[in-house]
Amino acid sequence: QVQLVESGGGLVQAGGSLRLSCVASGIISRIGTMDWYRQAPGKQRELVARVTSGGSTNYADSVEGRFTISRDNAKNTMYLQMNSLKPEDTAVYYCHANAGWDWRDYWGQGTQVTVSS
Repeated sequence: QVQLVESGGGLVQAGGSLRLSCVASGIISRIGTMDWYRQAPGKQRELVARVTSGGSTNYADSVEGRFTISRDNAKNTMYLQMNSLKPEDTAVYYCHANAGWDWRDYWGQGTQVTVSS
């Protein structure tokens, strides 16, 4: 079984930066794709960025050029560097991964990001 724990959320002013981390722990035979999702109040959860086990990345149009997703496989850790933050980036950010012998879906508990005007 795999556990995911996010950290790094907080309150920042518009134009500022923040770095989120997601650490995977437990009995891990393999980890495939890892993703960052976010959910704002009254909105549906949306995919923000994705990174494969080989390092290929994809971004939502709203964050491309401002956010950078990366992973360190030796540390079982994924990161999201967020620059030029906007108030519309305010949301709870969730870590997601496919892992294990059966490629089960795992979710973190979420971390709050708030961007003030």
